[in-house]
Amino acid sequence: MAEMGRRFEGKVCIVTGAASGIGLATAKRFAEEGGNVAIVDLNEHGAKEAADDIGEQAIYAQTDVSNPEQVKRAVQEVVNKWGKVDVLVNDAAMMTFDQLTDVTPEEWDKVLAVNLRSVYLFCHECIPHMDHGAIVNISSVHAHETTANVVPYAASKGGIEAMVRALTQEHPIEKLRINCVAPGAVDTPMLWNNPNVKSGREKVQGAIGKPEDIAAAVAFLASDEARFVNGTTLVVDGGRLDVL
Repeated sequence: MAEMGRRFEGKVCIVTGAASGIGLATAKRFAEEGGNVAIVDLNEHGAKEAADDIGEQAIYAQTDVSNPEQVKRAVQEVVNKWGKVDVLVNDAAMMTFDQLTDVTPEEWDKVLAVNLRSVYLFCHECIPHMDHGAIVNISSVHAHETTANVVPYAASKGGIEAMVRALTQEHPIEKLRINCVAPGAVDTPMLWNNPNVKSGREKVQGAIGKPEDIAAAVAFLASDEARFVNGTTLVVDGGRLDVL
């Protein structure tokens, strides 16, 4: 791989769900390009380990991303340390694997809270501290082509993309850009712990990407190179949607 640039030199980046998978790869990418990074995750051990691995450029905040008070506290910790927020990446997510008629209201609410409400909460808290900033939300190909037994997840990811289109209307592009990345199959615990994949009921079609592949796309959208990209979804799926 070519030597990393320094596109995030002096910038402050918050990444949720950053203890593992795509979030971790993204946090590392920002740090490798000179950014200061806040690792936000419910998994305190994983978040601390990730921050320690990155080094002095990183801090961590154990956070339930669906809890308004915890989100507010996490963002305030970042602002107290670095004085601003330049980049926000909303990656935290969860899935259920039951038919909708078997999904309880509590399960539905939890998926929507972790996947969609968290995006609202972090945007709500971060935007007042952002100027010439960028928000990148991690959507999914499930917002476009999906499978059975993942209705709450698909609904939440579709909601994220609709939210992005609307939110861009509230802020001039010079102040804030908001986009999505929609990954396909990625080599993460979320993919391989999917019981449908484990059982063979769901066949993973097409190429399987690495977390670093998604992190590269996120870094582009978060950088000044994408200064004219706003309110859109970049599908990063190895061509999966073309074969479904």
